[in-house]
Amino acid sequence: MNKRPHEVSTATHLPAERVIRPKTGLVPINFGELWHYRELFAFLAWRDILIRYKQTAIGVLWAVIRPFLTMVVFTVIFGKAAKFPSNGVPYAVMTFAAILPWQFFANALTQGSNSLVASAGMISKIYFPRLIIPSSTVLSGIVDFAISFLLLLGLMFWYQVEFRLHLLLLPLFFIVGFCAALGVSLWLGAMNVKYRDVRHAVPFITRLGLYVSPVGFMSSIVPEKWRLLYCMNPMVGVIDGFRWAILGPKFEPYWPGFWASVVVTAVILVSGAYYFRSTERTFADLI
Repeated sequence: MNKRPHEVSTATHLPAERVIRPKTGLVPINFGELWHYRELFAFLAWRDILIRYKQTAIGVLWAVIRPFLTMVVFTVIFGKAAKFPSNGVPYAVMTFAAILPWQFFANALTQGSNSLVASAGMISKIYFPRLIIPSSTVLSGIVDFAISFLLLLGLMFWYQVEFRLHLLLLPLFFIVGFCAALGVSLWLGAMNVKYRDVRHAVPFITRLGLYVSPVGFMSSIVPEKWRLLYCMNPMVGVIDGFRWAILGPKFEPYWPGFWASVVVTAVILVSGAYYFRSTERTFADLI
């Protein structure tokens, strides 16, 4: 039956609404959703790499200059002036082996803690898993790490340090350092949305951590009764592991302390993911 001109059909076709609810349950991360947004994840990581060296005169060479100058300063202060032991290994190589994971961790904290605030425009306009932002920022630091690692290989060749099969274990220690960096970045990134004091505290934390972590010295100088407590700093186990894999059995980690560092890292990562999940619903309102 034909409709009259003044009649309007009440059957309208509206697009289905998508209701976004916070994830519940024991697992704090929706891995399926992260995989669905994997292209955005890769894009943001690549964007962070490009922005880091945009309009700089020497570009990615900063990834070499910063750890190299830190190594020189520590070698002069701890190796020459303070006469700290190095177990017969060139102090420059011993120090740089520790600077490598520490620099990655410190850069991840600095950039990851501010990543959500820096992406305020995206967060307030479109939906995507917010976890992608700090995670992609931490992931982008792998490029700097890889460039600095080439310098380490050059130092080992220059000082005639033996290349050992244990170097193949470096990815395992790096994964522990990556998880520690991601866990702390989740905590600080989420806290920085609500408390902007975090951005002032992070530089202090990274500077203090550089001197309390065994970067310019060996962790073996810490008295035995304090070693396990000292290893509650998750980067102690990572740094000791790097030195052992690069420099040999003279730098074998204090294994109870290493596993303590792994446990602390796991606690930081899981608790950081839970805290991030519990606060992400407020990001768009506060940012």
